[in-house]
Amino acid sequence: MNPTRCAWVNTDPLYIAYHDEEWGKPLYDDQKLFELLMLEGMQAGLSWYTILKKRESFREAFDQFDPRKIVLYGPDKVEELMQNPGIVRNRLKIQAVITNAQIYLDIAKDSGSFAKYLWGFVDGKPIVNHWESIASVPASTPLSDAMSKVLKKKGMKFVGSTILYAFMQASGMVNDHTLDCFCRSGKA
Repeated sequence: MNPTRCAWVNTDPLYIAYHDEEWGKPLYDDQKLFELLMLEGMQAGLSWYTILKKRESFREAFDQFDPRKIVLYGPDKVEELMQNPGIVRNRLKIQAVITNAQIYLDIAKDSGSFAKYLWGFVDGKPIVNHWESIASVPASTPLSDAMSKVLKKKGMKFVGSTILYAFMQASGMVNDHTLDCFCRSGKA
């Protein structure tokens, strides 16, 4: 018998593995947080499932989301990315990743780490919510509003409140597994 999962999960083994093994698990690795934030930005107007299916292509195209390499991207690299059918070919989103890479480096330098800075918004520990159904889960919160405002002020792009709340859920800053989901208890 299959365990009960959050209602947003479809039947694709890739999506099931993402839900069971990644989504909502606290993530503290700077570069992985940067990757996740950039992918959430790429999702704007699309579904996470679409992005998840392209994640490996994104990693390959964007040098494993190494910000030190991405900040060096020039017009030729942008044109190469615009021709890559394995990723979302949106010039504004591609440019945002390049812009955000520099801001990531600045934040990491000023704060000691990108993870430390972002996790500071939740006092370093996950917020555990108790939603009975997916319909109860908000698209954004005052906390994601605040994080969005600060990151936008620093110059980051594609970091609206809804994108940031999805990022907070995915990175485990917020645990929004519904109460019926087996990930709440860790039992299958």
